[in-house]
Amino acid sequence: MHANLDHWQERVDMAAAFRWTARLNMHEAVANHFSLAVNDDGSRFLINPNQSHFARIKASDLLEVDANDPSTMDRPDAPDPTAWGLHGSLHRLCPHARCIMHVHSIHATVLACLEDSRLPPIDQNCATFYNRTVIDDGYGGLAFEDEGSRCAAMLTDPKVKVMIMGNHGVLVIGETVAETFNRLYYFERAAETYIRALQTGRPLRELPPEVAEKTACELEEYPDGSETHLAALKAILDDEGATYAK
Repeated sequence: MHANLDHWQERVDMAAAFRWTARLNMHEAVANHFSLAVNDDGSRFLINPNQSHFARIKASDLLEVDANDPSTMDRPDAPDPTAWGLHGSLHRLCPHARCIMHVHSIHATVLACLEDSRLPPIDQNCATFYNRTVIDDGYGGLAFEDEGSRCAAMLTDPKVKVMIMGNHGVLVIGETVAETFNRLYYFERAAETYIRALQTGRPLRELPPEVAEKTACELEEYPDGSETHLAALKAILDDEGATYAK
């Protein structure tokens, strides 16, 4: 059935990530995008089709496009212009960003709307991202190509895995779908903890810098967590008879 579709397992993983992101209400209508590089230099990538709801995306739906092909937007199945602008620029200019997930999830977006968008290490999840985020405070409108190139210039440090997109949302990068989705999931959890802690109006108890960095390193080296997380989600979807792997 899928003899003519390359990168099938990667497509299945991507489709599962889309479905679960919708289930967690971390998507926004048909406006957000995930992509995954499928060649060595990262220029060819899979991305969700234009105006497709995350809850319905199947592995066979994903587009394969080339960041270096200027005729991409002339295709009859061209991706969303902002998806092409942001993800195309990042895959072209940041080859270490193999997988890219961009959403307007509630708590990450609330964080991005604060005058101070830093995420302090107030718990283990927050410590995961200690010294591993960059804050974009230069929002310039919809993520067409110029805006995408500007964002790409802020992700040159391989240690930085999350961009808090001021007045916009969050963008997470990683090596694989499992790693990137796991990071996206935990960033939203961390942002929720921080926002809820702020809502109490009481002083925050921050971890000391050396403990926060130690915790972040330990979690980066924790074995198989990302892969096990995605495998469990796919098993749940399979048990429910979901159509993501078609």
